[in-house]
Formats: sequence, C-alpha cells, structure tokens
Amino acid sequence: MRDITKRTSPVRLLLCAGLMGGAMSLSGCLFGGEKDDVDPLALAAQTEPADQLYNQGLANLDGGRLGEATKKFEAIDRQYPYSEWARKALVMRAFAAYRNGDYDTAVTSSRRYLSTYPGTDEAPYAQYIMGLSYFRQIPDVTRDQRDTARAVSAMQEVVDRYPESEYAEDARSKVRMARDQLAGKEMQVGRYYLERREYLAAINRFKTVVDQYPQTRHVEEALSRLTEAYYAMGLTQEAQASASVLGQNFPDSQWYKDSYALLQSKGLEPRAAGGDSWFTKATRTITGSS
Repeated sequence: MRDITKRTSPVRLLLCAGLMGGAMSLSGCLFGGEKDDVDPLALAAQTEPADQLYNQGLANLDGGRLGEATKKFEAIDRQYPYSEWARKALVMRAFAAYRNGDYDTAVTSSRRYLSTYPGTDEAPYAQYIMGLSYFRQIPDVTRDQRDTARAVSAMQEVVDRYPESEYAEDARSKVRMARDQLAGKEMQVGRYYLERREYLAAINRFKTVVDQYPQTRHVEEALSRLTEAYYAMGLTQEAQASASVLGQNFPDSQWYKDSYALLQSKGLEPRAAGGDSWFTKATRTITGSS
C-alpha cells in the first residue's frame, strides 16, 4: 500500500515558501513579533505537501513509530480535508491505531472512512480493520461477549459486501471462531442453570446453541444437555427426541453414547419426534437441509 513520493515542482516549492512566509508573519503578530517564539518545525509541518506527509507516515509505520505515523496521517486529514491523500491517510490512521492497540480509535476511524468513502478500493480494508479491532478484544467466555458479537457483525460485513476481497477468507475464519465463542457463552450459562436445577432456563440456552450456532463444536453437548434436562423434568418424549437428533447427526459422539445410556437406564431409547416439531427443524438446521 506504499505510495512513492512525487517530485515537487519548482512552482509548488515557491508556493510552499510563500505559505511558510505568511504563516511566520501571522505567528509574529500573534506572539508580539518575537521570532524566538516561532517553532520552525511546526511551521514546516503545516506547509508540507500531502504526499510527503503520507509517505513519512508510511515510513514511520514501517519503522514501528506508530505515534509519529498517526501524527502524520492526522496532519493530512487536518490540512487537506476531503482530498485523495486525506482519504488514504484516514484508513492508514485506522491501521496505525489498530497496530498500537488503540482499538476504539481504529473502529472510529474505520467507521468514518466507510461513511465518507463507502465505494472506494480501501473500503474492504477499513471494514476488515474494524472487525480485527473487535476480534482482538474478545474476552474470556465467562465475561460479557458484546465485543464478540460486534466482531461477528463486522467480519460478516466483509464477507457479505466484499466477498472477492483478499480479506474475505480470513474474515470467514474469524466469524467461525467468534460464533464458537458466543455458543460457548450460551453453554456456560446453560450449565450453570442445569447445575442449579433451573431446567427451563437451561433448556432455553441449549436450544439457542442448536438454533443459532449449529455449525459450532458446542452443538453436540447442547443436544446431550437438552436430553439430560428434559429427562430430569420427566419429559421423556422430548428427551428421546433430543437424543434422536444427536444420534442422527453425531452417531459416533461420546455425548450421544452418554445420552443413550441415560435413556437406557429407564428402558428408553432415542425416538424421532413426529411432524414439524422443533426437533425436526433442529435436524434440518444442523444438517443444512431444507
């Protein structure tokens, strides 16, 4: 993404010199005409061409000087608003913030870029940076998963809106990982309710895993826990139906063997539910059939 610095024409140099002279005169008026109060480096930064500032920002990025890179990109945005260089600087500012661990700024800059320049070549990259910023903040499964849900949403936008971009494949992978984390949170809460014998609350959590996260690694346990919860409530038909869905989809699973053994302890066995029940829909959801 590096841009080669363009050679500055003599006319542009004269223009820059004139701008610098005007800035120095103005500074002299504001500070009582004392030349010693003028910061020549600050004045030079105010009159540097946008392309030079941009390439200096890239050089700072390459050198790991993220703070300096951010200042260069911010200077372009401030001095050359809505220019081509400001557009490029905005997405690089988002990247620099992401690299620096300043995820809030990375998200804000990315969102601003997408709002202002939605149809540009860098838009997929801005969306991807937003997704990465949320993804890096995914917490432990025991904590609130708000950022995990945001990561799923942002990365899914990359997949849906920019399926041919170079970021789509990694975005799909991160969506799968984040969704697995969300399913894990539902399982953690469901187990908590199950241990406390709050069976209806537990069932709702396990059904959410089956309905919303059927392609995650947690769905086998969710079906087994449903069998256990229904069995504990004396709802044997539902317990048999849950075990049947588990057996149809994961016949070699240890979770299925455990559920089968639980039913056998009372002379029962897995049995498919009839009609268009939730259990039938669950089977379709897991297998992907219509």
